[in-house]
Amino acid sequence: MKPRDTIELLLLAAIWGASFLFLRMGAAEFGPFALAGLRVLGASLFLLPLLWRRGEWAALRQHWRAIAVVGIVNSAIPFLCFSYAALAITGGLSSIFNATTPLWGVVFAWWWLRDRPDVNKLAGLAIGFAGVLWLAWDKASFKPDASGASSGLAVLACLVATMMYGLAASMTKRWLTGVPAMALATGSQLSAAVVLMPLMLWHWPATMPGARSWGAVAALALVCTGVAYVLFFRLIANIGAGNALSVTFLIPGFAIAWGGLFLGETVNATMIGACVVVLVGTSLVTGVWKPTPWWGANRKPS
Repeated sequence: MKPRDTIELLLLAAIWGASFLFLRMGAAEFGPFALAGLRVLGASLFLLPLLWRRGEWAALRQHWRAIAVVGIVNSAIPFLCFSYAALAITGGLSSIFNATTPLWGVVFAWWWLRDRPDVNKLAGLAIGFAGVLWLAWDKASFKPDASGASSGLAVLACLVATMMYGLAASMTKRWLTGVPAMALATGSQLSAAVVLMPLMLWHWPATMPGARSWGAVAALALVCTGVAYVLFFRLIANIGAGNALSVTFLIPGFAIAWGGLFLGETVNATMIGACVVVLVGTSLVTGVWKPTPWWGANRKPS
């Protein structure tokens, strides 16, 4: 990668890591539905002029049905789930579960696209999900707290969100290969906004949220969704999808740092250990780490 690409990759990781901070800052006053709805609505308004400027409106109209479905699966449901999770668990913890997205991507590609994983990917799935079970077991409490949420349900919400991300990756590969990135990004946010707006209005908070929460929503919509999409797709174009996905490994570190710096969130030994296990599994699944199989380590070429 060129130095500029490395800087943009780190910037994207910092932005997406900060999204968990802003979710925590806005969830209590807005609630999950209003927070997720405002996020996709704001991102849509940010991306629409860029789509028009790039001349990709025709691509959105041509593929709008598939893009709409992907938008619901890849944005509406996950954003709602992570907004709920922010009521009960730390941003750092949510970001670790978010790092399991490539694991679910391999599972759905295997099941739906018949893309059978190799030995390294199968080992990665086993290791990664072992880390998830370890972390989830540590937080397996379904007793509601003052916000009405529980850490157990928050963990389930995070896992549902990452499952949806994995499913959306297979949907995109199956239905939308070759569609311009900006059309896909903008259309997915628009469809998510259409779905979430009625729920947002129905669950609008009785007390108007304060300036801090509104600032968090603006940052989520404009920076963590709008700007982040532009950065992500530019990285895919410049360094390839595989290298761009390495941002997955950087997000938890930034999320934990932002949460500790601005909200005083703490990290325990279980979180650190499980995070390492999850990232080892993810590195095998994504091909970042390609160990030599033990049965072929000493094999001589014929």
